[in-house]
Amino acid sequence: MSSKHFSPPGPLGFGGAPLGNMFDEVDEATASQTLRAAWDSGIRLFDTAPHYGSGLSEHRFGQVLREYPRDEFTLATKVGRVFHADRSAPKNPPFVNGLPFAFEYDYSYDGVMRSIEDSYQRLGMAQIDIAYIHDVAADHHGDAWSEKFKTAIEGGARALTQLREQGVIKAWGLGVNLVEPCIKALDQADPDVFLLAGRYSLLNQPALDQLFPACQERGVHVVVGGPFNSGLLAGGAHYEYGQAPDEMLDKRQRIAEICQRYQADLRAVALQFCAAHPVVSAVIPGTKHADKVRENAKLMRATIPAELWAELKQQGLLPQSAPTPR
Repeated sequence: MSSKHFSPPGPLGFGGAPLGNMFDEVDEATASQTLRAAWDSGIRLFDTAPHYGSGLSEHRFGQVLREYPRDEFTLATKVGRVFHADRSAPKNPPFVNGLPFAFEYDYSYDGVMRSIEDSYQRLGMAQIDIAYIHDVAADHHGDAWSEKFKTAIEGGARALTQLREQGVIKAWGLGVNLVEPCIKALDQADPDVFLLAGRYSLLNQPALDQLFPACQERGVHVVVGGPFNSGLLAGGAHYEYGQAPDEMLDKRQRIAEICQRYQADLRAVALQFCAAHPVVSAVIPGTKHADKVRENAKLMRATIPAELWAELKQQGLLPQSAPTPR
């Protein structure tokens, strides 16, 4: 794979959605302890977004990360939503009790430049390494997504390309939950990295056949978000930010039984599967608790028998073509 584009440090990063009060509230002390545990576990890729708690996650990241040498970690945030103060504290699901700001989607050149400046203020930092164009896909915009995407490529991507050329940021790409916008972005622009959530996991691999080979050819890296599919592979009941459908519950159960037979932790299998593909530079599970961060670091290093991967493929639970850890 070409090393033309900036590669985020891995194999394990930290995803910031939970610290924006995703599904449940997190107090400030817990959020700080969790980020410090990530640092102490050797994690050096930190991913946040204005959307996460309407600015709350960015505030929390900045508060803690300002304590560490700035050149020793990679910080990613996102553009595409511009926030303004709103005393009515509008809801912003799936985040609860976020900050009192409302947003408008804005993928234009000016909107993206403003979003970057606003993120500097929320983070209390003057450097962002990776900027992802956030949620420019059908799951957020329905049939209008193509029009939003056109604006993003002609406006936002142009702004981010300029910032990269000026050395203001190191890389840009899309942060999305669907494969199609990434394929279009490769056709129409020069991204460095995609943050793709929930589309390459033990349960679901739509990125495998078309997107990943195209990324490999272009030297574009992928950061995998949602390696536990919103918690389903970590013992929870959420899948894709909602209640898990029966077919996914059944598939998880079948995989879990095989893991049990080989005395392997399902979560370790989930994390290491995502990290094994050569285009994947990092996997960024999110969590609300310090002990979970430490656990994820151990899970990423756990030994998994080669026979387990062979059986998952033999049972049709993983595609034959999917790379697995050696």
